[in-house]
Amino acid sequence: MPKVPNYIVGIGGSAGGLIAYKELLDCLPSNTGMAFVIATHILPDASSYLAEILSRHTNMPVMVASTARAIRANHVYVSAPNTDLLIENYTFKVISPRTKRNALVDYLLTSLAEAMGARAIGVILSGYDGDGTEGCKQIKAKGGITFAQDESAEIGMMPISAQVAGYVDFILSPYKIAQELVKISARFPTIKR
Repeated sequence: MPKVPNYIVGIGGSAGGLIAYKELLDCLPSNTGMAFVIATHILPDASSYLAEILSRHTNMPVMVASTARAIRANHVYVSAPNTDLLIENYTFKVISPRTKRNALVDYLLTSLAEAMGARAIGVILSGYDGDGTEGCKQIKAKGGITFAQDESAEIGMMPISAQVAGYVDFILSPYKIAQELVKISARFPTIKR
């Protein structure tokens, strides 16, 4: 039976994010003991094939997050369109319709900080606007770790916003973020429950 993750990695992006998600997953092994949760800006009425697309870039199971779904190690979860995704006790709480336009990354990362404390990791990838900055602030306040994509971001506004605010530990390409996540995962074994 899959175990609870040693860390939960909240990943946020918008325009240009798909390229970054694929690169990140291409470089991650499937046995880090972490869970990966992707919140991406999608039009509320759009159909999303994100889980299907990303499943071609990892050996980890990739699925759409749903309310009460257990969060397991070595799995990837993606948000559905027009939803806010929250984390409580290693499960998801999905709010639909979303509370506020382009704030879903902040909601995810803020709930992640509350749920996981120092075992929360935030990753801000390519996108417009400043979504994710407040979430990174909350993760840092709880002792977690934050990343922002470097100049490789197709659209730099989201990662730069978090960087300028002072809430980012590492500024790296998706490839190097994956390498750093592997190092972090090696520090702690998977939690058995």
